[in-house]
Amino acid sequence: MASANVLGVFAHVDTTLDAIRQLRAKGFSDLTVYTPVPVEEIEEEVDKVRPLSKVRLFTLVGGLTGTATGFFLTIWSSLIWSLVTGGKDPVSFPPFIIIGFELTILLGGLSTVLAVLVLGRLPQLRPSLTYDPRFTLDRFGVAVACPATQADTVTALLSSAGAEEVRR
Repeated sequence: MASANVLGVFAHVDTTLDAIRQLRAKGFSDLTVYTPVPVEEIEEEVDKVRPLSKVRLFTLVGGLTGTATGFFLTIWSSLIWSLVTGGKDPVSFPPFIIIGFELTILLGGLSTVLAVLVLGRLPQLRPSLTYDPRFTLDRFGVAVACPATQADTVTALLSSAGAEEVRR
C-alpha cells in the first residue's frame, strides 16, 4: 500500500493545536510537528500518541552487560593469576564492585549514544520531504504520514482546521 505525506502550514498555535486534535480524533497518529519556538500545549498533544522510546532498553542492556563484563573480567583474572590481596579469597567481591560499576556506566553510556544515533537515524544526509524553512521563522507545520487512500481526508482536515497551505 502506498503512503503519502501531507503537510499543513499554520500561522497560529491555536489552529495548529486544533488540527492536531482533529487528526488524533480521526485516528491519525503518525504526526510530525514543526514549530519555531517550543510550545508546551503542542508537546502535550503530541506526547499523547508518541510511543515510549526504545533508548532506555539499549541503556538497560548496555548497563547489565557492563556489570556482567566487569565482574567476569575481575573474577577471571583473579582466578587465572591467583592474586591474593590482604589475605582474602581470590574471589572477593568488594574490590570487584568498583570495576563492575565503572563498566556499567561506560557500556550504559555508550549504548545510549548508539541508540540515539541508530533510532534517530542520524546523521540525516537528506533533508526531510516535509520540512519548510518558514518553520524556523514564524510558521507552524503539521506533517501527517498516511495511506495514499486517506490523503484527501487529511488534506480536508488540515484545511478545515485553518491551514494557510496544504501540500502533498
